[in-house]
Amino acid sequence: MFLCLLAHHQKNRVVKFRFWRSGSTVSHYVNKVLAAVLSLHEVLLTKLVPVADDCTDNRWMWFKCCLGALDGTHINVLVGNTDKPRYQTRKGQITTNTLAVCDRNMQFVFILPGWEGSAGDSQVLRDAVCRVPGFKVPQVCYYLCDNGYANSNGFLTPYKGVRYHLKECGPCNEAPQNPKEMFNMRHTKARNVIERAFAVLKMCWGILRSASYYPIQTQIRLIMACFLFHNYIRREMPVDPIEAQLHGVDEIPNIHCDTEVD
Repeated sequence: MFLCLLAHHQKNRVVKFRFWRSGSTVSHYVNKVLAAVLSLHEVLLTKLVPVADDCTDNRWMWFKCCLGALDGTHINVLVGNTDKPRYQTRKGQITTNTLAVCDRNMQFVFILPGWEGSAGDSQVLRDAVCRVPGFKVPQVCYYLCDNGYANSNGFLTPYKGVRYHLKECGPCNEAPQNPKEMFNMRHTKARNVIERAFAVLKMCWGILRSASYYPIQTQIRLIMACFLFHNYIRREMPVDPIEAQLHGVDEIPNIHCDTEVD
């Protein structure tokens, strides 16, 4: 019942008719399973593995000691009328800005949902770093991120004002013309892992593609559960059919509420 609710975004009354259970039974076990999944966050969140000196992966071999990539994604939520101005994005959607950090294998190592959609990505990251316990980056290691964040200790952004989405073997106007453009091209090819992780996540879990009719705190907890289930699937399935749909795709398709860059 819990997986049906997350994957297909079905309301409680639909689930109760499908499984022949009362509405109170469905609600009871959904909350019970949700609490059990969240209690396993230390097991399901992946461990940090920096890029080694002998790495041969063409995407990551240029970023020694890199731990992965981070970004924020906006997920539609339902809130009261008094809270809508705080959760409204520049595009007019009512969302929560969720910070997520993933490793090279598209497994999440840290998630922070709950911030209002009007909050900027750098503001959410600052809160994550200042929390106790919060998001910590080991010394000499770093994450790749876009220009919505500051280029600082532990966070590596591309050169500003320099072309970013380039192709090494493309036509003359699409190939990098100088070292800065070459760096930006390699940066985007590696950082693309977080965009692919978001795309796979939202393609798999329908509840992330539209607002759910639960209290906002429950909605946030359900978002966290989807991230944790994503990690479990990545570990248990050598080949993810949803990821296979994105194989060889440079630009990630929009899944209703796509990532915004502030």
